[in-house]
Amino acid sequence: MSLKTVGAALTRTLWTRGNTTPPIVRSPKVNRLSTTCRASGERKQGLGKTKEQSCNTDRPSEDVPSSSELPHRCTTGDKKRPKEPVGAPGVTGVRRRSYTSSTAPMDKRSYLWARYNDLKRMVHDVIPPGACNLLNSSTIYANNEVNLAEVDIYGFDYDYTLALYSNALNTMIYNTARGFLIEHFKYPEGICKYDYIPNFAARGLHYDIQKGLLMKIDAFHYIQPGTVYRGLNPVPDEEVLQLYGGTYHVPLQQDSGFYGKGPKVKQFMDIFSIPEMTLLAAANDFFITNDIEYDPVHLFKDVSEAIGMVHLKGYMYKWVMEDLDKFILRGEETDAVLHRLVSQGKKLFLITNSPFSFVDKGMTHMVGKNWRDFFDVVIVQADKPHFFTDCIKPFRRLDGNGDLRWERIQSLEKGQIYKQGNLFDFLRLTGWRGSKVLYFGDHLYSDLADLMLRHGWRTAAIVPELEQETKVVCTDRYALNLTWLQALTGLMERLQTHRDPESKQVFQEWQSEREELRVMTKNLFNPQFGSIFRTCHNPTYFSRRLCRFSDLYMTSLSCLLNYDLSYTFYPRRTPLQHEAPLWMDQLCTGCMKTPYLEEMSHIR
Repeated sequence: MSLKTVGAALTRTLWTRGNTTPPIVRSPKVNRLSTTCRASGERKQGLGKTKEQSCNTDRPSEDVPSSSELPHRCTTGDKKRPKEPVGAPGVTGVRRRSYTSSTAPMDKRSYLWARYNDLKRMVHDVIPPGACNLLNSSTIYANNEVNLAEVDIYGFDYDYTLALYSNALNTMIYNTARGFLIEHFKYPEGICKYDYIPNFAARGLHYDIQKGLLMKIDAFHYIQPGTVYRGLNPVPDEEVLQLYGGTYHVPLQQDSGFYGKGPKVKQFMDIFSIPEMTLLAAANDFFITNDIEYDPVHLFKDVSEAIGMVHLKGYMYKWVMEDLDKFILRGEETDAVLHRLVSQGKKLFLITNSPFSFVDKGMTHMVGKNWRDFFDVVIVQADKPHFFTDCIKPFRRLDGNGDLRWERIQSLEKGQIYKQGNLFDFLRLTGWRGSKVLYFGDHLYSDLADLMLRHGWRTAAIVPELEQETKVVCTDRYALNLTWLQALTGLMERLQTHRDPESKQVFQEWQSEREELRVMTKNLFNPQFGSIFRTCHNPTYFSRRLCRFSDLYMTSLSCLLNYDLSYTFYPRRTPLQHEAPLWMDQLCTGCMKTPYLEEMSHIR
């Protein structure tokens, strides 16, 4: 049973119970018992009447009670209950359930807490052991329907797609960029005291350049309270409201643009940007802690240039090539994927911003010296995302030594290496167009956005963070917290018509508990910023872009090994806000659709 199934069961139970006034007071010694009217005697054939009725206590129910199983008092005889007026308090057109009981009515406070306690017991009873263990980090998730049988050409980025890197690389980038700040930009040496914090930042965060604030924004451009940091310290929610004119909303004209770079706010979408965010936070914290006046705009520009120098000067390439075993992960899985695709007649191509010498070293380590035989086209230093939008730069061929040739490129030949170029010439020379092409990349903007929106390619996002997030979602603690949070929210929504002073006090206590549950759930992922996919209840801005720019998304390229190449990926139909979660496909979560998982056992 999935979490959504549990939620649907709770929702149906809440609907069937309705606004019961007055409630039935259950004995504390009785658990999940219902008093029902059981017909005794034999029915006459052809008639729907019984000779007599008697009230019996039914056995404990094993499932969530339906409306017919809800506790109620019955009366003997053939007297009909008078018709009830239509319309519950605050709800029009809904028939109220009435109860006859000799028990004295509760006061409002006791009534609300009775409903609360009943629901909490139900939440604990309805979640089966291991309800969340169905999730599998090796699953490919679909935002759009994709039939692999229609895909003839597979394209790849290199960094964090064909080659996954260890976290040790982030530490090296951070330390070197911090040194550039001090040596090249003449920043105070006290910044050296700030070491890299591995789990501080998360991908997809926004940075307010003028205010020097790192934050998480949801799909509706609202800042998530409790996730705004100035330096290494959180900014109180009250101060955030003051800074943004009494609202958590970030206007569209200030937010990041199409490629995540706005005039005032930048979104960090690259996995390589995690050390950059950490260095920004550390430098801000140094100036604030030491009461040194500075301009956050200058700091942002200097840190960005320092991080850029690590890449432009070739430091990162040098580190990886000197210790491939330390920095490159799961290379044997990349080898298995390429072999499988080529063996089934698929065409492959590579478009990367990295230089050929770096790619050649890494691919030789993962696949072997003949790695170029797998690819029909190899393009290095492509200058994405401009490669996908400009039509000016021509292709240049590289010789065996990596030197540029001068002849005009009339065709893209297998076994050759090409530099720069543009997508328009690529399409003209190859004829690879539309949905028969599936391209894999980790950067939603630089790798995937233009290909999906302008050229109709199929796109697949590599999201390594899925592995850790899936582990968290699979824990019993997360399942219980989330289910109770949803149930409590639903209870507050249904009972909010009680507005007397006692009820308002109860609702304040429930709201406090709700906020605590939100914080607890967030901290399970990242204590500062939570999950990269969700804010409290909305998808994050990152998650919105992920759904918009990728047909599929997965932890790593090796997830392809779990499916045959005629497999069709179907997106899970989740109910909209105005739709009831009653479809049978809610029971089919898609989390177990990994039929070929055994094939990876030899390389795991």
